[in-house]
Amino acid sequence: MKTLSGVCCVLICMAFSLYHHGWSNYDQDNPIQFTGEITKSTYENPHGYATVQTQEGKVWTVVLAPASRMQSRGLQADMIKAGTTAYVEGYPHREKEEEMRAERIRINDKTFELR
Repeated sequence: MKTLSGVCCVLICMAFSLYHHGWSNYDQDNPIQFTGEITKSTYENPHGYATVQTQEGKVWTVVLAPASRMQSRGLQADMIKAGTTAYVEGYPHREKEEEMRAERIRINDKTFELR
């Protein structure tokens, strides 16, 4: 019985690790920043997301922090709703051309640290 429990535990841990991505996929040597309008967002775990269209017309998928971290730092779900203007700083994905990991986001002149 102990062996079966151990095997189940290992399989569950492996399954969760497949769903979580590492931060090494983001180019920390090439920080980027832009201002744009949020067109869509989620406030969930393991990470929130925002789709942001820049003033130049490029559309980025912005990987945010987990909902609990955003909430503890004062960034509430209604603050990142569609139609909101956001200034975002972070790192571009090495392979996905229009994805970035946000380090901080500024909404209405208030900056929220996400990492």
